This record gives sequence, structure tokens and C-alpha cells, in this order.
Amino acid sequence: MKYLKLLSVGVVLFLVSSCASVKVSSDYDKQKDFNQYKTFAFYKKGIDKVDISDLDKRRILRAVEADLLAKGFTKSENPDLLVNIFTKSREKINVYNNRYYGWYPWYYGGFGPYGFGMGAYSNVTSSTEGTLFIDLIDAKKKELAWQGMGTGALVSSRDISKKETRIKEFVTEIMAEYPPVIE
Repeated sequence: MKYLKLLSVGVVLFLVSSCASVKVSSDYDKQKDFNQYKTFAFYKKGIDKVDISDLDKRRILRAVEADLLAKGFTKSENPDLLVNIFTKSREKINVYNNRYYGWYPWYYGGFGPYGFGMGAYSNVTSSTEGTLFIDLIDAKKKELAWQGMGTGALVSSRDISKKETRIKEFVTEIMAEYPPVIE
């Protein structure tokens, strides 16, 4: 009995954590020496074009700044790296079709007089999936040096603290890929 309880708790935790996770990938220029980068600034022209609320932009930028400062970078007027962001979102529709066959005492149609029949039901859910791109641009050469991308479910804007936590999670997961491990 304890085994079944532990198994069910484990399955629920797995499902909850898999729904909340951020899928992350990154790409970078292998010719760059990432140890040379020590300072950063935000690329205002690019950030101004991002089609999200100014509040969410500030949340993202604060999270990126905190992460870079924790990595030993300093904010500068004459930076080595320019930080740019870009976002995308899409509505994700999930349709679950479930069919079942069997004997049903209340069902007198289908395949015989004893109530053997077929039933079906559908469940449709929708959610918003967002993608955040974080670009680190070599300020001197004006070339993209590194790009991180995170995709995951977005949180409703009703609960601001959950929204801020989710944004920090996106940024932290993406920035964990920087600096790249050059092979």
C-alpha cells in the first residue's frame, strides 16, 4: 500500500514539474573568447521593439542583470557585451480523445441486447506557450556572440508574484548555458 502511495505521489510530482519546466537551448560563435567579456549594457533599440508590456520587459531585464552580476559582470557605459531580448508566444491547444468499449448494463444499443457498446469523450485544453530569446552581442564588432532560448508555459497575469517567479525561472534556466562549454 505504501508503495502505491509513493508511486502516485511520484507521478504527480513528475507531471507538475514537467509542466512547469523550461526547455532551453543555446548557440554561440566558436571563434569568440568568452573570457574577454567582463562588462555589459542593454541594447535599448532592440529591447524597445519587443512586443510585450513594459512591466514584463523590466522584469526580464532585472532578472538578466541579476544573473550577469552574479556571474561577475559589471554594468558599464562602454560595455563588452550588449544584451538584447526577443519574445514569441503561441496558443497551444491539446485535444484528448478517449474511446472505451465494454459491457454497460445501462446501455442497450450498439453490439447486442446485453448492453455491450462503445463510448467516447473528448477533452480540450488550451495554454499559452512562450519563448524568450536572450542575445549577447559583441559590442565592438556588433556581432551576435551567444544566444540562449527558453520555451515553456506562461503564467496568467493575475498573480504577479507567480509571473515574476516564472520570468526569473526562464532567465535563470537560459543563462545557466552561459558561458558556453567550448568543445
